[in-house]
Amino acid sequence: MDNENEREMKHVLHEHPSVFVEVQSSEADPKAYCYGCREVVSGPCFTCALCNYHLHQQCAEAPLYLISKHPLHPEHTSGFFLRERPHSESVVEDKSHHQHPFILLWRPGSFFCDACGTDGKYISYICSTCVVFHKDCTKLPRIIKFSRHHHCLFRKYFLEKRELTRKDCKICFEEVKVERGSYSCVVSSCNYEVHVNCALDDKRLYEVIEEECRCEELNAATRSSITRVIEENEDGEATKIEHSSHESHCLVLADKMEEETDRQCDGCMLPVSTQLYYCSESDCHFCLHKSCAELPRIKQHWLRQSNATLQFEDLETCGLCDRICNGFFYNIGGLYDVCISGWHWVGAFRCGKCSFALDFGCVTLPHSAPHKSDEHMLYLTYHNDNDYPNHRYCDICEGERDPSLWYYHCSICDTSAHPDCVLGNRPFVKNGATMWYYGRHDHELGFFRKATGYPECSDCGKLCQEEILKCAQPACNYIAHYRCRRFGEENF
Repeated sequence: MDNENEREMKHVLHEHPSVFVEVQSSEADPKAYCYGCREVVSGPCFTCALCNYHLHQQCAEAPLYLISKHPLHPEHTSGFFLRERPHSESVVEDKSHHQHPFILLWRPGSFFCDACGTDGKYISYICSTCVVFHKDCTKLPRIIKFSRHHHCLFRKYFLEKRELTRKDCKICFEEVKVERGSYSCVVSSCNYEVHVNCALDDKRLYEVIEEECRCEELNAATRSSITRVIEENEDGEATKIEHSSHESHCLVLADKMEEETDRQCDGCMLPVSTQLYYCSESDCHFCLHKSCAELPRIKQHWLRQSNATLQFEDLETCGLCDRICNGFFYNIGGLYDVCISGWHWVGAFRCGKCSFALDFGCVTLPHSAPHKSDEHMLYLTYHNDNDYPNHRYCDICEGERDPSLWYYHCSICDTSAHPDCVLGNRPFVKNGATMWYYGRHDHELGFFRKATGYPECSDCGKLCQEEILKCAQPACNYIAHYRCRRFGEENF
């Protein structure tokens, strides 16, 4: 660039001399744009009268070379060179996806896309300010709501090295490279990070968020199932509440239920052994684990991109696992109910660091469970330290037990048993849970694991011993095997 001489200059990126103009006349050229930054010329500039070429004074006097390390380009320190903008047909600009224009660039070899972190060849788009993209990646959504995370995720082109040394993708468990693109949660207390391709692999699992203000609306839409906090302790913990599943009475916080060891949570149907809320009325036995009471009333289920609403049901079939349960269900989009375990008949959970894996049935096994064969709670155990042959039998069914598989164990009484023997056929159904036997009986029926005496089944005529349906009406003597009912669902 030559020095300005008598208010005239010759810029290296333009063939003609340019004249310095103090104030650009809007009447002479109302659409004058700077060829350097593409912004409207409204102040001092250099103008070529021959070809209507304009440069802001600041752009015209910009240095041809900068020695600096840019935070968006941390791997190279050699500096930046001033270059001419390409023709308009080689420029893609869409501020809804990226704040800067993209420039088409033909490369002789391969390149890494800074948006998705994968290889590309030959055709790329360079952001005039920062990074290199695949053509398709120039239109990546800036914000998404991913079904597997409760906050909105924002697209980032690099991770701050000062904040971390390594982050793993929460979907594939592979490392998220700090210099590549990803989707990240911006909530300060959250550490959720996923690869771009992992987040966008299935269109059913994410929603594109056009406006950032919608993120606050989506977070606000997640309401608590606790409808009212009546009392709190000094730590701000709710000690007396009203809950949407038990609106008739208040619930009181307690550390544990000391008088009963086989009490079940009315939300998840698992045994109560930790903090819980119990009904304040002495003749009501309703209780919830503290964690179950604090479940959100509305949430986004991992299965699909739609809201799931918490509901309290009697006997119901889970739309994912076909398992009969009662208690809390999430109704997804008004289509089907899903038990809060989120179980499924196919797939598994696996460790991202090793080959350890659990199917959906084993991952939902309760950590402890009561059984009449032992006065203490039985705890789920993952190893067998005893090599004696007589310890490799189930103390309930007396059948052989594979010592390499999980089992329930009481360390005080040395009782060991198969999980199925401890939990029974329907561990997530509570005694007394009600259902309707449409087409066969007009009254509501209660489910009971044991029959008093040996009553005759009203359907098949055989004697009832276990798993019966009994009419809830005192004047009605209807009793039937549970297996005799027919709802048209094979696995109900």
